[in-house]
Amino acid sequence: MTALSPLCFPHETPPDSGEAIEVSPGVLWMRLPLPMALDHVNVFAFEDEGGWSIVDTGFDTRKARGIWQKLLDGPLSGAPIARVLVTHHHPDHIGLAGWFQAEHGAELLTTRTSWLTARMLTLDNQPEHVPEAIRFWDRAGMDSAEKARRMSERPFNFADMVAPLPLGYTRLQEGQRLAFGGRDWTVRMGNGHAPEHATLWAEEGDLVIAGDQMIASISPNIGVHATEPEADPLAEWLEACERLSGFARDEQLVLSGHKLPFTGLPARMTQLIKNHHTALERLMEHLALPRTAAQCFPVLFRRAIGPAEYGLALAEAVAHLNHLYQAGRISRALDDDGAWLWQAK
Repeated sequence: MTALSPLCFPHETPPDSGEAIEVSPGVLWMRLPLPMALDHVNVFAFEDEGGWSIVDTGFDTRKARGIWQKLLDGPLSGAPIARVLVTHHHPDHIGLAGWFQAEHGAELLTTRTSWLTARMLTLDNQPEHVPEAIRFWDRAGMDSAEKARRMSERPFNFADMVAPLPLGYTRLQEGQRLAFGGRDWTVRMGNGHAPEHATLWAEEGDLVIAGDQMIASISPNIGVHATEPEADPLAEWLEACERLSGFARDEQLVLSGHKLPFTGLPARMTQLIKNHHTALERLMEHLALPRTAAQCFPVLFRRAIGPAEYGLALAEAVAHLNHLYQAGRISRALDDDGAWLWQAK
């Protein structure tokens, strides 16, 4: 068996706010801040004769718009934003896509699922937590103090961080070929972290636009939410990783939504897949006794989970439990508090 090349990071220092680093000829790497534990999102710009093509956008906040204006006046000056490619529908990636459409006349390219989901969610404003969300928390065994804290606050609404999306977009789909940034690209769909997550692979073999499907030093969050409580996104993510591994090459520079651009994608794909299988086996041992999803945090994450990470951790714990349950490896029963107790068969 051929040894896999280790991960390498050609650019170990990220760009400062409002600045850009050229990571390949005509390709700029920039960052936008996020008000959460994962405090940034990477965005990229590709130079074309007709204007810049940008990949992902950050949240729609006053601060983010100000940073984009600084970029437009600085490293992106001299050419318009011709198109915005959005890898998936999460707010840190699609947040300002509508602004670029409405204010800059940019064409939006994304997957149908991403566009429909984002447009639907921007129209779904809830002033208080809905019963389905509370039921989901109870089923997962959410800590009572965490539940009380959430109940005292206004819920997060997608429209809080995502600009309205005008009608009209260009669909990205599996196997599609498109040209921008002086390269020809093939679209290949990821899944699991977000449905119909677009990744783009340069046919010259030098670049991969990965979004959040493949990241160097963290695993993408794979979560189940109240919208589809019986889902098995981990199965979808593992399938996508196995399939995309067939296109991975050591020399490709991977442009991810978070952390640093890197090479050594075959090794990273192997790590990502192995890490989740190992976590599933730890979880099976932990379920020798009945546990709620929240009681599975120690074996899944092996670190303390604070309030800022609690929601994503709970969603990921349920995803791993659903995966084992749908594979027939564990059972579940409701306790007196209405929480699922999961146990190995």
